[in-house]
This record gives sequence, structure tokens and C-alpha cells, in this order.
Amino acid sequence: MTTAVRSGKTALARRSVVVTAVLGVVAFAAFVLSMMVGSVWLGAGEVLGSLFRVTVDRGTDFIVLDLRLPQATSALTVGFALGVSGTLFQQLLRNPLAAPDFVGVSSGASVAAVAGIVVYGAGGLAVPAMAVVGALVSAVLMYVLAFRDGLSGYRFILVGIGVSAFMIGVVGYLLTRADLHDARQAMHWLIGSVGQAGPTELRVLMVVLVALVPVAMLLQRQLRALELGDDLARGLGTRVEWARFALIALPVVLIGLATAVAGPIQFVALVAGPVAARLLRPAPGGVLAAGFTGAAVLLMADMVARHVLPTELPTGVVTGAVGAPYLLWLLATANREGVGG
Repeated sequence: MTTAVRSGKTALARRSVVVTAVLGVVAFAAFVLSMMVGSVWLGAGEVLGSLFRVTVDRGTDFIVLDLRLPQATSALTVGFALGVSGTLFQQLLRNPLAAPDFVGVSSGASVAAVAGIVVYGAGGLAVPAMAVVGALVSAVLMYVLAFRDGLSGYRFILVGIGVSAFMIGVVGYLLTRADLHDARQAMHWLIGSVGQAGPTELRVLMVVLVALVPVAMLLQRQLRALELGDDLARGLGTRVEWARFALIALPVVLIGLATAVAGPIQFVALVAGPVAARLLRPAPGGVLAAGFTGAAVLLMADMVARHVLPTELPTGVVTGAVGAPYLLWLLATANREGVGG
């Protein structure tokens, strides 16, 4: 019996490693492909040679390193952050609809950023900094309003939807009070596009990802304990509220920074976790797998937005067009399976 259990755990661990590695390869392939396509098409060898400084060609280096690498890196890191934050929220609240962009965190970031642009005339690093603060404030507000002798995922989602609706109303009011130039700048930011990231914001996001993703992986044990329910989690020695606070704060910081870099890009956080979970099933975990899935989805959406459609569009338009039907399907299947609440 012990041998069979050990063999089963080994098989699950092997499946998790293999699936995560394959998703990582897919994300890297999409990353390279995004630097191959454009007005000047390049081969994979040319892109890789320029990236790793194996070959020296000034023209190719300029196209790859100066023109295409910043946007590809932005899509990769923002998508990874959205994927990780989405799956943490969904696993913690035990609901596939519990994505940060769906329950009000991204809306809080949007309100703060639009207020900075419209009211204070902010620009540069001030806008992303205010977006991060707005995401944190929104998350704290939802936590306080939803907390009643513990935190219910269903109640948190309902409170989040209400907070999101309120924040969207505030954004609309601020836009009506703005002059034309500020309103245009705010609307461009609100649509969401990986091409608007500045180098400083991008570096901050990369550093935070390197710091927080290992923490998220270490918190997987506490997350699995919380999935069993608060009483069982306490019995296993988990400090429930501290663990839950950490597991909410971490994705909020990630979604705040991702929103600060690229604007409120919708549905990537919602989609990445369930897709990764289906590929991993029945193996547990999935933080890295969800991150790679989010990165691949956003990279491909950005390529469609820039190169496939007749007119170049912001990335958020494509993710919204793809994500809305997925949300309807998710609501229908959740209702049939009885996991909506």
C-alpha cells in the first residue's frame, strides 16, 4: 500500500514537472515568435542569435533588441504575473470566477491611475505607482467588507463585483471631468496594451516576479491546507488568517504591477489558471504552469492585435474579445456542476 501511494505521488510529481516544462517551452516559443514577425520578418536563428549575442548584425540587433524585445518582454512578464495572480485567487477562494480583474482589484488600480492622470496631471512612474496603491486599497476594502467570522470565497466575489461596479462608476465620473487630452490619455491606458510599458516599470515588475514567484510556490502547502476548509487547516497547524492574508496580498501586488505596466488587461488572469489546471490534472499546484499559460496567451493575443487584424489594436481588445465567450462558457459549466458558489 505504501509503495503504491509513493508511486502515485511520484507519477503526479513527474506529470507536474513535464506539463510545466512544456508550457514553459510554449511560452518561450511564443516569446521568440513575437520578435520574428513584423514589417521585417526574421528567422528564429536570427532572433536567438541576437538575443544571446551569438551573432553580430547591427540591423538585426536594432530590430530585435531595440524595437521588439521591450514589447515581447512586457507581454511575457505581464502575462506571467496575471497567470500567477489569477490561479492564486481561484485556488484560495475555490471558485474559477475569482480572478483579480473580475472581482475589483484591477478596477481599483484603474481608478487610482485615472485619478492621477485626470486630477493631478501625473505622468511617468507616478501613474503605475498610483495603480499599485489603488489595487492594494481595493483589495483591503474587499477583505474588510467580506470578512465575517472568516472569509467566504462566494461572499468575497460578490463584494468584489460590487466594488468593481463602484470603481467603474468613479472612472466614468473622472473621465467626464477631464479635458480632451487627459481623457484620451486615460482611455488609452484603460484599454490595456503591452506596448505602453516603460523600461523602469518593466524592470520593477521583473524584479518583483523574481522575488514573489518563489514565495508563491512556498505558500502552495498552506494553500492546499486552506482548500480543505478552515477547521482542517487549523488542525494541520496552519495559521489560517495570516496564510489567507499573504495569499491575497501576493497576487494583489502582482496584479497591481501588471496593471501599472500594461493597463487593465482583462481575462488573462481568469483563463490561465483553469487551463493550466486542466493540463496538470490530477497533479496539484500549478503556479508556474499558470504563469507560463498566462504569458503564452498574452504573447499570442499581442501578436494577433498587431499583425493579424487589418488595423493594429491594443492588446486588451483582443483579450476581451476572446475572454468574454470563455466567461459565458465558464458561467454555464459552473452552474451545471454546482461550483458557482
